Amino acid sequence: MKSKILTLLLVLSTQINFGQNLPLLKVSNGHSYIVNQSNEPFFWLGGTAWELIHRCNKKEIDLYLTDRAEKGFTVIQTVILAELDGLNTPNAYGEKPLINNDPTKINEKYFEMVDYVISKANELGLYIGLLPTWGDKFNKKWGVGPEIFNTTNSEIFGEILAKRYLSHNNVIWILGGDRIPENEHHFAIIRAMAKGIRKIDTQHLISYHPVGAQKATDFFNDKWLDIDMYQSGHNRTAREYQYVVESKKSKTKRPIINGEARYENIMDRFWENKHYGWLDDADVRISAYWSIIAGAAGYTYGCNDIWQMYKSDRTPILNARTGWTTALELPGSSQMKYMKEIFEVIPWQKMIFDQTLIQNNNPENESYKLSAIGENKDLIIAYTPIGHPIEIDLTKIDSEKAIAYWFNPRSGKIVNIGEFETKTSQEFKPWSDGWGSDFLLILVSKGANYDFSKFDE
Repeated sequence: MKSKILTLLLVLSTQINFGQNLPLLKVSNGHSYIVNQSNEPFFWLGGTAWELIHRCNKKEIDLYLTDRAEKGFTVIQTVILAELDGLNTPNAYGEKPLINNDPTKINEKYFEMVDYVISKANELGLYIGLLPTWGDKFNKKWGVGPEIFNTTNSEIFGEILAKRYLSHNNVIWILGGDRIPENEHHFAIIRAMAKGIRKIDTQHLISYHPVGAQKATDFFNDKWLDIDMYQSGHNRTAREYQYVVESKKSKTKRPIINGEARYENIMDRFWENKHYGWLDDADVRISAYWSIIAGAAGYTYGCNDIWQMYKSDRTPILNARTGWTTALELPGSSQMKYMKEIFEVIPWQKMIFDQTLIQNNNPENESYKLSAIGENKDLIIAYTPIGHPIEIDLTKIDSEKAIAYWFNPRSGKIVNIGEFETKTSQEFKPWSDGWGSDFLLILVSKGANYDFSKFDE
């Protein structure tokens, strides 16, 4: 009996520790990144799972969330009223989200799955970037719809959600849903939903997910908008850093997140009547490193097969070609873990974007090199997307000598390439070039306290 009691106490203790609420997030004092309640920087490494609630059963939800947690992800972006006929096609348990498609009358049975996703994510140390609805429910455009929102019911819907999830610290609200407001009615609907949330909930952060090649602050500079978010899109010619630079020019300072970038395993510029090939893990890495080095507070990884939870018995959207459970192992998502780990050592939130560090030719195309310097001038990083040499002005480092490293974004490993005098510029050339041969150059003042031992070959 005694052993049984001890075993039970151990199990309960484990459950309590494992299931503790994650800390609430807030914007840093300088309004450039996100922190927890202890003011520790929070790196937003997002995963795109738009149809997770709508299409997956509990076993599948567990599989996805566990995989992403193990790969170092911190935020999962998903939708309550989903894109793929989310109002009228039931979820995995035969439930629709609303009664008679009325946003003021939610179906408890459907929302049990929303509750489950949020609670399971919390257990695994994940935040949920929760979209109340996909954008076709207020601005149909190319979607399924139907448009069900007006200024009255959108505010009520916001209140309902805010009351339900007020005590869940791991929620981040994301309005929009791949849409922009195109008239005053659309603006009023979004503002009413934000008002409904803020009536009840002043604790959780709010952002907005726009269409491709746009950012939230192109449309909203409202007080409720805590985080600027952009969608750089599924396009190899995208210049992800430009959105960050533009956002930081605003008088109202906010952290900015790349909320939807180049998806792995999707056709490049699929909306054009031309074949450009498929985006791959190199596209993912380039868009991620460009975003973070330019000063973004986070990056969201996406995969065409995973956002829609594609399986062979489902109609493929945008030429999905790999089952989502298999696509979990595509290389891009693991490489995002390496990116997060190296930036947490650097550390990313104290880096200052500075292109004057790069001294050699730097055409603004797919080879465009980016650089940043630490606020204490004891660290420089520079990223070369296709392995072209980088000439760095070493005089900017506050030390007579600098130690140089190449970080390999494909393997997460680092190579020490020696010490260099800092009296002049120095060219650094990776050992391979061409598409897929991206590298991160790290230059550290001799004697500076940065520990890269976990990345050793």
